[in-house]
Amino acid sequence: MTVFCSDKTGTLTEGLVRLKAACDIAGNPSERVLLYGALNASFETGFHNPIDEAIRTARSFDLSPYRKLDEEPYDFVRKRLSVLVATPTTHLLVTKGALANMLAVCSTAETADGTLVELAAVRDAILLQMAQWSGQGLRVLGLASREMGAREGMTKDDEADMTFLGFLVFEDPIKTDVVETIGRLKSLGVTLKIVTGDNRLVAAHVGQAIGLSNGNLLTGEDLRQMSDEALVSRVNDVHVFAEVEPNQKERIILALKKAGHVVGYGGDGINDASALHAADVGVSVESAVDVAKEAADIVLLEKDLGILVEGVQEGRRTFANTLKYVFMATSANFGNMFSMAGASLFLPFLPLLPKQILLTNLLTDVPEMTIAGDRVDEELIDRPRRWNIAFIRKFMLTFGLVSSIFDYITFGVLLLVFQAGVEEFRTGWFVESVISASVIVLVVRTRRPFTRSRPSRGLLVATLAVVGLTLLLPYTPLRGPLGFVPLPPLFLAALLCIVVGYVVAAEVAKKVFYRHVLY
Repeated sequence: MTVFCSDKTGTLTEGLVRLKAACDIAGNPSERVLLYGALNASFETGFHNPIDEAIRTARSFDLSPYRKLDEEPYDFVRKRLSVLVATPTTHLLVTKGALANMLAVCSTAETADGTLVELAAVRDAILLQMAQWSGQGLRVLGLASREMGAREGMTKDDEADMTFLGFLVFEDPIKTDVVETIGRLKSLGVTLKIVTGDNRLVAAHVGQAIGLSNGNLLTGEDLRQMSDEALVSRVNDVHVFAEVEPNQKERIILALKKAGHVVGYGGDGINDASALHAADVGVSVESAVDVAKEAADIVLLEKDLGILVEGVQEGRRTFANTLKYVFMATSANFGNMFSMAGASLFLPFLPLLPKQILLTNLLTDVPEMTIAGDRVDEELIDRPRRWNIAFIRKFMLTFGLVSSIFDYITFGVLLLVFQAGVEEFRTGWFVESVISASVIVLVVRTRRPFTRSRPSRGLLVATLAVVGLTLLLPYTPLRGPLGFVPLPPLFLAALLCIVVGYVVAAEVAKKVFYRHVLY
């Protein structure tokens, strides 16, 4: 994963939304605005959300004189929520929502003394007040009402000619450790991008506070006017996307993928489902709605970027260890095949019996099975890597040929120096093949010199155990059924020299290989 996109609420912030103020159009505290906000939040029956919860818990009102008649739930197009309430004197439509969307359905505004004025006369002052709060990172909603006479029901069309009453101002503090966490992600080669429905000023403030904002910010309106090709060219340089609609989140994800990124997306709402599907790695949380959890690839138990950092690191360890196994298995199998095929051309007997080949595979698999828990060098975790078949093929050819060269050296020593018979040849090659394949795991598992990278205890113990067992087999009662014979001490000394030479040659080949083949 090279890019992770996330909303700010609960991920970058504490997620504990609190109603900081309920104010009239002049920005002064207003009991009327607080009461009407409580009516709207208390009578709505849509999905649970922290905004309404914050309003309900800010002040306890006696709402027994009021009765809910109808409701028009929030949606991501209107960005408003309306409730029709029967009051002791009339039926009242109370609406709250994003400020711009609220102003769009209002024709008048109410001052502190209850006087109604034309909205046009105070619009600039309202927007200025909102900008001041938003610049402090506070979220601002608008509140409006309309007298509905004796009507018992309502529709979306009734959200018109309303009276703007004031502001509901919310705060959600930034997490104290989020800057450090973002730094850790950056050190791992993962860029964080904020994708939020909040207004541009709030998003810009949060981005700047956590060190993301570079002056480049795109809004939902900008995205509507931008072609897909233009978005792909801009998406790398923009770290904050604000006032974004649900379908635009998916578009941002797709643009990042077209720009060559592996994209993660974190979301917990209904409106995040399409983006979670589109992302390479969809991440949700246990407290998310069911749709989001079903769309996600990973569900976290806590909404915390720190957990994501640990997940990235563990994923890369797993990937690195998987590659180790692939490198070892492919190069060893290729080398053995090349050696077996070559030996069969000039030997009048099978170089190894089928049961000896199976035993070779069984023993050499023991150290490789411990690779899953092996230690991983820091340089293999510090940046994202992708599956590269071409690199694996080059690795297999390089180290497979090095393995075969020392197999042929072993053949020469057995046939020309020790004049080995059939059973001695098979025993000698079996011992050399298993020991060299087991020891070379310690070399191939790291890009560093093998003496500077400590393997896991399990790998080291398994390697030593296999080497010891292989040396003992020709001297145990099992040698008969397996077709082995005891080896002379001089061959064991020669074997030590061959294995040491193989390790040295593999170290040299590794240094040259990684210098010329990048991954």
